[in-house]
Amino acid sequence: MAILRSLLFLPANRADRFLKALASGADAVCLDLEDALPPADKEAGLASALELLTHDRGGVLVTVRANDVNTERGRQDLEALRAAPSPPDAVLLPKVTGPDDLARAARTLGSGGGRLLIPIVETALGLSRVEEIARTGSSLALALMLGGVDLTAELGAAFEWDSLFYARSRMVLAAALAGGLPTLDTPSLDVTDLAALEREARAVSRLGFTGKAAIHPAQLAAIHDAFRPSEAELERARRVVQAFEASAGGVVLVDGWMVDPPVVRAAQQTLERAERLR
Repeated sequence: MAILRSLLFLPANRADRFLKALASGADAVCLDLEDALPPADKEAGLASALELLTHDRGGVLVTVRANDVNTERGRQDLEALRAAPSPPDAVLLPKVTGPDDLARAARTLGSGGGRLLIPIVETALGLSRVEEIARTGSSLALALMLGGVDLTAELGAAFEWDSLFYARSRMVLAAALAGGLPTLDTPSLDVTDLAALEREARAVSRLGFTGKAAIHPAQLAAIHDAFRPSEAELERARRVVQAFEASAGGVVLVDGWMVDPPVVRAAQQTLERAERLR
């Protein structure tokens, strides 16, 4: 499965930014047909996205965020992507409220149009059914994404850590129950405070998220650093694995901490994640 630490949003009608986005270091770029475009620009944005999809992607995943699948505009987006000569690597589905939305999108896209989906959970109803969405997405989705701005607006909550902690935790649990579906966190709206961004990205990484969306290339380095195991974490993981192997599978102490099979499994996952990011 592709590494997806970062997904950089780009208005689909800004063709002038596309090459810069591909060269930004993002693991994936998203041509946005939804919130980034006013209604009057959506038709031109779709035409722009279809043209940009024909370009050489340089190994970067290029995705498209369609409009809501339950709207006429959204259906038009998906039908156009189905017919595209160069389909996207995945299609982001906004405001997913249940597994039926994924099934409807998959039927519309058919065998073309980028069959991999990234459902965005950003409504109260969607969050209440996130386990069903993730279970359906286990065979259709590249990742599951949290849309924190829309969700907190609907809840009348602040767009901050405490308000989103429940939603983030429930998404990680749902993804794990679905067999380890990757999870993308909502983007940070402050593009100037990169230290705060890195703290938040590290916090969601420790919570279990595998990546985070971005709205500006300047955010990418902080996101990548946050999802990369530190040297200290790698060194401890190596010592945990070595000590456990030397004990022939028995419980041992490392730095005063008990090491048993679940601790070893977490250490092995840290080492495997670092290897994938090399």
